[in-house]
Amino acid sequence: MTESPSVRVLLVDDEELVRAGLRALVDGDQGIQVVGEASDGAEAISKTKALSPDVVCMDVRMPNVDGIQATRVITERHPGVKVLVLTTFENDDYVHEALQAGAQGFLLKRSAPDTVVNAILTVHQGDSLLYPDAVRRLVASATPASAARPGLPTLSEREGDVLRLLARGFSNAEIGAELFVTVETVKTHVTSILGKLGVRDRVQAVIRAYESGFVPLD
Repeated sequence: MTESPSVRVLLVDDEELVRAGLRALVDGDQGIQVVGEASDGAEAISKTKALSPDVVCMDVRMPNVDGIQATRVITERHPGVKVLVLTTFENDDYVHEALQAGAQGFLLKRSAPDTVVNAILTVHQGDSLLYPDAVRRLVASATPASAARPGLPTLSEREGDVLRLLARGFSNAEIGAELFVTVETVKTHVTSILGKLGVRDRVQAVIRAYESGFVPLD
């Protein structure tokens, strides 16, 4: 039987001890392979180009180029690479900035080991670790109450159902269970939604859903 390919991970943190701890935690667990490390955002950008990881575990506060800036560059230059932001700071501003920069997930470093491993696998599989409250606050703070809301392209009824569940932070498997369809069918609907909305990922689709009023901010 052919083994599934490893999930290639790049660890980015300015503290060597943290990188060593993360490597010990995830390397070899459930098919995860740590292919490299970086100590700041600039090095993360160059090593992403050189190593082609599937997932970048990105610290936020680092010298020279911080994690938010690095995330923005990486997601623009390498759309297939998923960024999982890891931080010690439980601060909404970081969630907002990470989402705007294109991160697929946001996780506190004090999370349980299994949570970190599952987060890496989740973003690699194309799901997002969404924080619905944070996304709502992001859209509400960036959109004046009097501003005209942009409309959404026409979605099918089922695509609308999927988008509403995405906005609630559901994974593909959870959406499938809720709608009584397979995960592959959910993925097909998500791909169609992204194409119709002209957005790069699920996070941006949810932001558009809130901005347009398709999903109420309240």
